[in-house]
Amino acid sequence: MNVFQRLPRRLLLAAFWLALVVIAVLALLPATMPLPSTGWDKANHTLAFAVLALLGSACWPSMNGRVLVALAAYGGAIEIAQTFTETRMGEWIDWLADVAGLAVAAAYLAWKHRRRRRRAAP
Repeated sequence: MNVFQRLPRRLLLAAFWLALVVIAVLALLPATMPLPSTGWDKANHTLAFAVLALLGSACWPSMNGRVLVALAAYGGAIEIAQTFTETRMGEWIDWLADVAGLAVAAAYLAWKHRRRRRRAAP
């Protein structure tokens, strides 16, 4: 069970879609604006995409692989969109940080799944 799966499905879906929009807006705002940060740009990417992956997994538990692939494409699309702004630049290393966040979430979900199976084994 994902940390978010205890929440009502409607709330999960709203949180997931809101997070997608907020991340896109933050990524495309002018770089001159002060934005919330962990203090390191790559950690921002990793954290944002780990949370998206956990939310997406809770929304569509039987489609984890598809959710992760779609989120990786979403991260790439944001980087491409940044190339069309005046104050941002798309960077492949940012996309790799997005994918790292997805990998962290996938590892966590796999660990939780194995742990649950061991507890259920006779």
